[in-house]
This record gives sequence, C-alpha cells and structure tokens, in this order.
Amino acid sequence: MKVRRENYCDWRNEFMLSLDSRRWDELRHCYGPARDTPKLMKNLQESPEPMPAPNAEPWFSLWSSLCHQGDVYTASYAAVPHIVRIALTTATPIDFSFYQLPASIEVSRKTGRGPELPADLEEAYRHAIAPLTECVSLHRHEAWDRWTFRSASAAQAVAKGHIDIAEALSNLDDDIIARIINSDFD
Repeated sequence: MKVRRENYCDWRNEFMLSLDSRRWDELRHCYGPARDTPKLMKNLQESPEPMPAPNAEPWFSLWSSLCHQGDVYTASYAAVPHIVRIALTTATPIDFSFYQLPASIEVSRKTGRGPELPADLEEAYRHAIAPLTECVSLHRHEAWDRWTFRSASAAQAVAKGHIDIAEALSNLDDDIIARIINSDFD
C-alpha cells in the first residue's frame, strides 16, 4: 500500500481509540462486543482498494456489524476515524465504502438510529466527519463508478451538515434516477 501523506492525520490520531485498546471489548456492534472490529480495521488498512464483489471482506463484516440495516452502535463511532484515516493516507484507489460507511453512520446517528455518541469517542468522531471532503478531493482523479460517485457525494453532504441530502444520495439507485429523468413519480 502506498501512503499518500504519512503524517496527514497525526494530530487526529491522539484522539482516536487505539486499535489495541481494551475499550473495544466494551463497545458494541450489531452482534455484541466489538472486540473483532480492530482486526477488521487492520485488514482494511492492508487492502483499501475497491472490492471485487459486494460481499468481499473486510467490508462485508464492517457493514454488517457497524451499520446493520441502518442501525449504528458505539463501535460504529469508534471505527469512523480509522476508516477516514485510512482513506486519507492511501495513495491508491479506494473502495466506495470509505465514503459510504462513514456517511451512512452519520446519517443514522443524526436520524436517531443509534445510541448517544460516547464522550470519550466524540472528539475523534467529529474530527473525522469534516475531512470527508478532503478525502473526496484527494481521490478525485481516480476512475469512479456510479456507486463511488454517489458515495463520495453523500460523504461531502454529510461533512457539510446536509444529512437529508446525504440520505437521499445514499438511497439513489438506477431505477430512481430513471424515474427522475423521465419525471415518473406516480
């Protein structure tokens, strides 16, 4: 993996929950204690490139446990800074989930689909949401498929506080786009 800017996120790292922290055992995801999340984050750091299939690991497990059917958990909030850090420091093309998962977690948090943001995770989490626009900018020259474009747009909307727009962008699919183009809203 090429690193774009090794020290880019150093100032944020001091606020992030260490992947070696015992706190992960206390945090929860969809399936219970989040003790497996640090390993998934480490796997993600080793393989940030676009995934060959929707059920490819580690994204499948991250989505399943951290944003399960639109619900989020305390481990979701702890994972977002790591996801954003990896995206910001990776020089190679990245998977669309680097944009979509943080955006979806923030939309869910803001719309009441998760617990309160724990005080010890708040600063790192909030510092990770705003740089989603920088992440999009750093990777703007890569070839993007439709999913990546929509996900990057949703991430920018979240970073700028437009939760409703981010949610709408996240829910767009080819059928809805065709209906919009054809003004077919019956």
